[in-house]
Amino acid sequence: MQIKEIKEFCEYLRFNLNYSEMTVKSYEQDIESFYTFIFQEGIDIDDVDLPIIRNYLSTQLDQGISKRTLCRRLSCFRHYYSFLMNKGYVHDNSFIFIHSPKKDVRYPRALYIEQIDTLFNRNKERSDHLMLRDQVILELLYASGVRASEFVNIKIQDIDFRTRSIRVMGKGSKERIVPFNKSALMTMKDYLKDCRPLLLAKNKKAYNVDYFILNDQGKKLTTRGLEYILKNIEKLTGCYYDLHPHLLRHTFATHLLEGGADLRVIQELLGHESLDATQVYTHVTDEAMKSQFLAAHPRAKKH
Repeated sequence: MQIKEIKEFCEYLRFNLNYSEMTVKSYEQDIESFYTFIFQEGIDIDDVDLPIIRNYLSTQLDQGISKRTLCRRLSCFRHYYSFLMNKGYVHDNSFIFIHSPKKDVRYPRALYIEQIDTLFNRNKERSDHLMLRDQVILELLYASGVRASEFVNIKIQDIDFRTRSIRVMGKGSKERIVPFNKSALMTMKDYLKDCRPLLLAKNKKAYNVDYFILNDQGKKLTTRGLEYILKNIEKLTGCYYDLHPHLLRHTFATHLLEGGADLRVIQELLGHESLDATQVYTHVTDEAMKSQFLAAHPRAKKH
């Protein structure tokens, strides 16, 4: 959808506000979804009022769009219409009068320790040439709790094998140091010695060779590629846990908290700006505690 106003807004986000390309793309897709709706209704962008916005929200909810997504879109539309007003493209911004729908509380899902052990052991039983690479992915994601975007950008020079730590560039170009365990260390060394050179040999142009984790063509791994690998690991191991980089990040944080780690330490390791973002894991462990109590206490089921 090539619309002049959307293009101008995206350029404003890129060059004036220095938004990442991923964020700009997200804004663009949200705005295009709204344009699709109003065009189908025969409405111009300058005719959008409160009843039209409420109709849009109602339609989206009927289509199964989550309240969380709608909250994000409303924030985007408020920003967009403010931009349009400043440019003189519209006369009103009705979005500022719309309250965001109350979000459903979503708590992060985490794997049990037994599931982690099973996953790691099953993957080690593989005999294909990518087993070691995939084992590093599993162990390091779980051992460090880094985001997918941070993981694929780890370079060999970012890793200090002596201190078992990685220098990670997080959101907002903020750097942090995350540790990893001995098990991950041994697997990483085996990967560097026995697997990575084989992958690198497939890269005839020696392109992006300084990145630690490589794809099957010996090039830099992408976040989409990482997600694909985790889905393929499920097929190869038979461990259908709905694997995703964020699941292993959630599991990392939950297991640390259950093991007695301080919440502020976990905040620092995860690279969270606010403690509120880390606080959600306390509910996960509370739920786990309640579940174990109900299962173990002899009189818990009688009341």
